Amino acid sequence: MINITKLLCDLSSYGDELRYKKGMTAYNRRPIVVWNCSRKCNLSCIHCYSNSANADYEGELSTQEAKKMIDDLAEFKVPVLLFSGGEPLLRQDLFELNDYAHKRNIKTVISTNGTLIDKAMARRIKDASVDYVGVSLDGIGSNNDRFRGAKGAFDLALSGIRNLVDVKQKVGLRFTITRHNYPDLKGIFKLVEDEAIDRICFYHLVYSGRGCKMTEDDLERSDMRQCIDDICAWAVAMHKKGMNKEVLTVDNHADAIYIYLKTRKSDPAKAEEVLRLLQYNKGNASGIAIANVDNRGFVHPDQFWQSQTFGNVRQRKFGDIWMDTSNEVMAKLKERIPHIKGRCARCGFLTLCNANFRVRAEAIFKDMWQEDPACYLTEEEICSIPSVALKD
Repeated sequence: MINITKLLCDLSSYGDELRYKKGMTAYNRRPIVVWNCSRKCNLSCIHCYSNSANADYEGELSTQEAKKMIDDLAEFKVPVLLFSGGEPLLRQDLFELNDYAHKRNIKTVISTNGTLIDKAMARRIKDASVDYVGVSLDGIGSNNDRFRGAKGAFDLALSGIRNLVDVKQKVGLRFTITRHNYPDLKGIFKLVEDEAIDRICFYHLVYSGRGCKMTEDDLERSDMRQCIDDICAWAVAMHKKGMNKEVLTVDNHADAIYIYLKTRKSDPAKAEEVLRLLQYNKGNASGIAIANVDNRGFVHPDQFWQSQTFGNVRQRKFGDIWMDTSNEVMAKLKERIPHIKGRCARCGFLTLCNANFRVRAEAIFKDMWQEDPACYLTEEEICSIPSVALKD
């Protein structure tokens, strides 16, 4: 995640102590764990990475197995457990497991489509001390409904957001950018302002699950640059108005480099601080500071890379799986720079971006170590600073 309000407005917020901490390495960082606690979902989103449907799936972790996993996460000092899906609110023991994670000093997050959050559910979430709820919206009105595969999904999700805001639950939007919903961006900005929403994460498309069929729906490079320009301008404008929204982009660390290069032209002094924070962050963290456990207990480098598996929490402790560099892919993810190919390999910012998403490279080039095809930086930009200048 790239916290735009941190980089441009020096506004610290939820999670920054994990993103921008000096001295972090691939071996001393502890990952945020995204757990697909259930694959079942009441919607059918066209870009769903888990290929979820409104069906029961066999082999999902039981309550006791999930508690054993949480014990292992606590032993490994995992800071955050993110309940994802499918739709996590369909899991009957969700709040029991949420409470159990809190007792083990793990913060909890729920990632939901929002359609099931009536007033009673919003109060239940608030009373459960959930640290944060992320609600997915991918457009305004019917455009969101098309993405979600269900008429009325937008209205239900918006009602869910309002119910959470009413009980003072920290809530944010999750918006995946494509060429189909990019025109809704200003409407999304207005929605965040009008509905008193604390946070918004703008996701780049990752080519996995049903998203593999959407590679042609990704923005052109020029449009993506304009999109990031618009998001940055809006975030700064909100800060100047005293509306301190947390604005982040997710799943493309080219954003960080692009923001640094823009800032270097407009405010060189601030650019130095941006560069320092990016050096602490160290770019893409798949296999390092983000992990995924799927509904059956298999461990993956991140939630989008379901084809790459390191082990199962039913057989081994999560920490043992995560630190086992006898697995060639895990070892290379933790020390990936020498293995990267293509234009990423010659980029002067490679150590800041950490070569971005390997699952996108694998989807397009059938080679996980090739360049990330979603990087929108120009050839001139990737050569604009020598690698040797980037030191801790």
